[in-house]
Amino acid sequence: MAKRKAYEIAFVGLKPGIHEFTYEIDDKFFAGLETREFSNCFAKVKLSLDKKSSFMMLRFEVGGKADVLCDRCSNSITIDLWDEFNMLVKMVENPEQMNEQEEDPDVFYISKTESHLHLNNWLFEFVSLSVPAQKTCSPEAFGGPGCNKEVLDMLKKMETTDSEATANDIWKGLEQFRKSEQDPNKEN
Repeated sequence: MAKRKAYEIAFVGLKPGIHEFTYEIDDKFFAGLETREFSNCFAKVKLSLDKKSSFMMLRFEVGGKADVLCDRCSNSITIDLWDEFNMLVKMVENPEQMNEQEEDPDVFYISKTESHLHLNNWLFEFVSLSVPAQKTCSPEAFGGPGCNKEVLDMLKKMETTDSEATANDIWKGLEQFRKSEQDPNKEN
């Protein structure tokens, strides 16, 4: 319960205008949540909340570091997390229905009687989305002592085998045309 309260904002008591909050997210935050593709995460999330009379604009700025597996050599590497996300939170009478109908993922509805914003899901999602899609060793480190040589050798071997097989398959059907050109009287 205390963990949940740490990621709630009692916005009812806030005056209209911009309010800033900072959250430090580590592996403890992700314990018991969905699987993730990173570990040893330390992220700092700065939240700017612009409160208006019937809606709130939220701006999440994510920064930090996390360990992931390299897409090329499968070794653990540390990457930088950085991204920005905006959410528009509107207060309405029927939030469940409105959330079901809303197509824009950056718009969320809450009840006019709600007093707290629950940030857990958004923090999880935004930190996860801050992990780059392509996770590779730096060009300087690729093939260096930190890379898994066995995996790189296996990839190189598979690459040459695939290119040889593809090269032969391309010309496979053309051989019959070559033969028919040499003997125009012969039918296929």
